[in-house]
Amino acid sequence: MEFLHTTDFWIGLVKIVWINIILSGDNAVVIALAARSLPPHQQKKAIFWGSGAAVVLRIVLTVVAAKLLELSFLQIIGGCLLLWIGLQLMTDGDEDGEGAQSGGGLMTAVRTILIADLVMSLDNVIAVAAAAHGNMVLLILGLAISIPLVIFGSTLMIKLMERFPIIILFGAGLIGWVGGETIASDAALHDVVLAHPSLHYVAAVLGALFVVGAGKFLQARAQQNSAAAS
Repeated sequence: MEFLHTTDFWIGLVKIVWINIILSGDNAVVIALAARSLPPHQQKKAIFWGSGAAVVLRIVLTVVAAKLLELSFLQIIGGCLLLWIGLQLMTDGDEDGEGAQSGGGLMTAVRTILIADLVMSLDNVIAVAAAAHGNMVLLILGLAISIPLVIFGSTLMIKLMERFPIIILFGAGLIGWVGGETIASDAALHDVVLAHPSLHYVAAVLGALFVVGAGKFLQARAQQNSAAAS
């Protein structure tokens, strides 16, 4: 434990915590969107278990992230998955609350949080791994400290979404943006994006527009079906 008394260890720890504060904003939005339709007591459980399990996944992912990002089509698949998750999160809140009251609703929220965080963290964990310089104790400690930060951010986002529903729209758009970026960052598209750098931003904008546009369409159709049924 001699490394605990070194300046490099504490500097590295501060770097990892700071990186997580900066990079956890979009993850907090995903967690808040996934948990917002649950009753209050289940919201806390979904945030706690989703955040904790997501950090454990990040630790595992950090070890293999660099190799994973070299695989062609992996990020395209992940980006498409994020677009689908964005659509699900945008429309889930409009459904009747009965499903959300059950344990199935809680497990669905935690599963959504894990999948989205796993995809969105592919790039983020590389920055964390670089700050850790191969020190696994530093890496695990830094990511563990980030759990309360993500939990606090998610809880705050849920309260803001309840007060300002427009944030849900922006949150879904953010997930679509990240999904588009993830697709454009795939190794198979590296040369194309390198030749046309603007494609990275075009893909991000299209991803956001797709999630928001398709989500609004699905919401309108669900309302029409509900009105016709009543």
